[in-house]
Amino acid sequence: MKKKLISALLLSTVVLTSASTAFVAVADETDDKIASQDAKIASTKSAEATAQTEVTNIQSQVDTLSSKQSALKKETDDLLKESEKLQVKIGDLTKEIKERDEALKAQARSAQTDGSATSYVDAVINSKSLSDVVTRVSAMRTVVKANNDMMKQQETAKADLDKAQKENQAKANEGYKLLAQMNDQAKTLETQQAQLKVAQLNLAAERATAEGDKASLLEQKAAAQAAATAAAAREKAYNDQVSDAVAKAKEQADNGVSIDNSVPTPSPGGSGNGDYTPTPTPTPTPTPPTGGGGVNTYPVGQCTWGAKELAPWAGNIWGNGAQWASSAAAAGFRTGSTPQVGAIMVEYGPTAYGHVAVVSMVNGSQIQVREANYNGNQAIGNYRGWFTPGGVTYIYPN
Repeated sequence: MKKKLISALLLSTVVLTSASTAFVAVADETDDKIASQDAKIASTKSAEATAQTEVTNIQSQVDTLSSKQSALKKETDDLLKESEKLQVKIGDLTKEIKERDEALKAQARSAQTDGSATSYVDAVINSKSLSDVVTRVSAMRTVVKANNDMMKQQETAKADLDKAQKENQAKANEGYKLLAQMNDQAKTLETQQAQLKVAQLNLAAERATAEGDKASLLEQKAAAQAAATAAAAREKAYNDQVSDAVAKAKEQADNGVSIDNSVPTPSPGGSGNGDYTPTPTPTPTPTPPTGGGGVNTYPVGQCTWGAKELAPWAGNIWGNGAQWASSAAAAGFRTGSTPQVGAIMVEYGPTAYGHVAVVSMVNGSQIQVREANYNGNQAIGNYRGWFTPGGVTYIYPN
């Protein structure tokens, strides 16, 4: 009998120790995931910094190009204005040349029609002396030569102005060509800048996601560490119980008293929806269930623990989630099917252990709840938003 009792107690201790070790392993695994997220966040930040450097460089190129464009446009406009002025001068000079040409032609025609062509002869005949002849002929030649020289000078000036105008026009055309090239380059830089901005935003979103995942992992780690601490505390308490039981069994054996072999089975107190539950929590029978207090003895991260945290008036020995409605009724709490803010909602699926949550908002038949261990999320949170529950029982606070 004594050996059987001790074996059962030792087996119970192994169960509690395994649970504590499992929670520690979860915390260690979460540490590895957090380290991985830290590396991802650091890598993303580095990529963001590189992208920002590229954006800054391109912006500098855009600014420089814009300044060059402004200067070149001004220079080109000035050349065009100068070309227009030269064009006006060319027009005026062309008009003068034409007028003088017409005057010379008229002079020639006049000499042919009115006999002025004999002016040279008349000048010689009417001269008083030979020196007078030479003077008159020389004067007439000087007038003709002056007219011819003027014509040649005007034609030379016109050619120079034509050349200057063409050179200025060529410069202006080249300026416009460069402006067009700069505009094309500016559009390319603008596109690159926009693409880099998109890349920056994508990297920022990726980093935010990574940081959010890290925050979630930190919550999971905290929950796992709290669960490990609670499991260790339960292990210590049960070890103390084992020691007391062994001592009592030895005393009974020494005194020849019949030994009580009933050994309570330790359980981490699991609940539904995938909670860790080696064995179902037995419904307490020696004494009727009672309301709880500030202490929460349910395993951290389970739905029962979350409900107790949100509704401290709940009992500590109400069993698995599916047992809470009957345990609460036995403890004197009202139950019903109408949702109420602050009430505990008891769901009887999807496993036999059930699930519990606390109502936070009510809108007709729809509710919102806060809960733990929903879809593997061990931290307390609102994971479902508005929904319409079916086949549930509510426990109301007294």
